[in-house]
Amino acid sequence: MHFLSISWNPSEILFSIGPIQIRYYSLMFIIAFTLGYLIMKRIYKAEKIPLEYLDSLFMYTVIATLLGARLGEVFFYNWGYYQDNLVEILLPIKADPNATLMGFIDGYKFTGFAGLASHGAAIGIITAMYLYRRKYKYKTLLWILDRIVIPVAIGGVFVRLGNFFNSEIVGKYTTSDFGIIFKGRGETLPRHPAQLYEAICYVFVFVILWYVYWKTDKKEKHGYIFGLFLVLLWTVRFFVEFVKESQGGFEDKLGDILTTGQWLSIPFVLAGCYFMFRKTKNSEAKA
Repeated sequence: MHFLSISWNPSEILFSIGPIQIRYYSLMFIIAFTLGYLIMKRIYKAEKIPLEYLDSLFMYTVIATLLGARLGEVFFYNWGYYQDNLVEILLPIKADPNATLMGFIDGYKFTGFAGLASHGAAIGIITAMYLYRRKYKYKTLLWILDRIVIPVAIGGVFVRLGNFFNSEIVGKYTTSDFGIIFKGRGETLPRHPAQLYEAICYVFVFVILWYVYWKTDKKEKHGYIFGLFLVLLWTVRFFVEFVKESQGGFEDKLGDILTTGQWLSIPFVLAGCYFMFRKTKNSEAKA
């Protein structure tokens, strides 16, 4: 008996429409994007930026997040599998010789977009903001990044809650009575709820960014809030990885000293330090 543990075995599926399943994970993404839009709308109103720019920014962000996260999973963690299953990279299906997709396509089953990597999402968003800024030249790229990272931080909370509902990206066994028993994985021993650790920490990251933006003058130093986000979020990720089960990737090629997630986090933290402490002039706020 594990008196200090909690058994966790929720249904991943919120409801189904024919062969298409709407999962809690998808709901968490919808909440994250909706909340992010509302936060950016408040910021744009406060800074008197025409809201007509916001719809395009939202679409760039959504596409970049999903596409970047997917490609990050493919190339950082599971290229060995996807190089032989290219059709699965951008389609929500998986090869299964015993399944029939939508009643007439044999050999595949609908899975939804499972398998997303946050490092890929970060690269995707930064790239998308660069492309967005080239088209809409009302502010600098760093001005946009300083503001977009605020909703991205709170979005990370809901993504990790989605992982928790899916019983994925789990922590290591606690070797004690404390922890979560993921019954849906067929387990009987408690693990660290690594997803919840990250989600809680990301709440604090969001609160810090929110405070710095609204209550200090740091937003006038372009790149500072963006750098602070990189340092805070990826430092959290680095340390939570110590209690998280390995997600695979290239860590074995580097001697298993750190996990793939930790190796990928280090460059983000270093980049964040650069943007926080570089010398700048407030006049760079000009578009």
